[in-house]
Amino acid sequence: MTETLQGKHAHIRCRTIIEILGKPKEYVEKTISEYVDHIKKDTELVVLNEEYSETKELEKIKTTPLEQGEQNKIDSRMAGDAPVTEEELQKEKKVATLWSKFVELELVIKGTSKLITFCFQYMPSSLEVLKPEHLVLTNPEISNFLNDLQARLHNVDMIVKQSKSENDFLKHNLNALLHNSILICLKVSSLSLDQLSQVTGVDKKELEIFIQKLLKENKIKKEGEAYSLA
Repeated sequence: MTETLQGKHAHIRCRTIIEILGKPKEYVEKTISEYVDHIKKDTELVVLNEEYSETKELEKIKTTPLEQGEQNKIDSRMAGDAPVTEEELQKEKKVATLWSKFVELELVIKGTSKLITFCFQYMPSSLEVLKPEHLVLTNPEISNFLNDLQARLHNVDMIVKQSKSENDFLKHNLNALLHNSILICLKVSSLSLDQLSQVTGVDKKELEIFIQKLLKENKIKKEGEAYSLA
């Protein structure tokens, strides 16, 4: 005979997986352990068992030295009129390793309402209900779940729209800043693409996009390899 319980009164036994991704390796291991300790302090659930995976190297992301804090060094040298070579701006990219570790928890949660809250609050990668086999959900429970889900989705949508607006604002102003920087540099003297790249700290391929736009707008002109104001 299968077991059927009303959701809000059921003690639900489930298995869940929580994963952490980041770097360095020691930080990932410490964070996931502290996260599980935090879950254990929740009075509406009981952790029966926990099994940790090995910490694995997941992928490698290449980052430039400028993203590793060397931008300040270069800015300081440029402010003091010290030369900054193209080689320094285009150093071989360093490799940043990301680490992944997950924990499988078996736990008992009091009621479907707390089960839903657990998913929203702790964001597990997956969750499997083991017992009871059947649960009875009332209309108010379903309504509360859907309303909570809608509220969270609207909140996420608002955050995404706000982030996009801020990102568009930053892009617009950064483009204007680089645009003006090029014009100011060329007002002082004629410069080649390599020299403009060194002064602005922008990669030549990316800088060339702005240069071509300024040429089309007839704001600058090219004579040989050098650019100057039109």
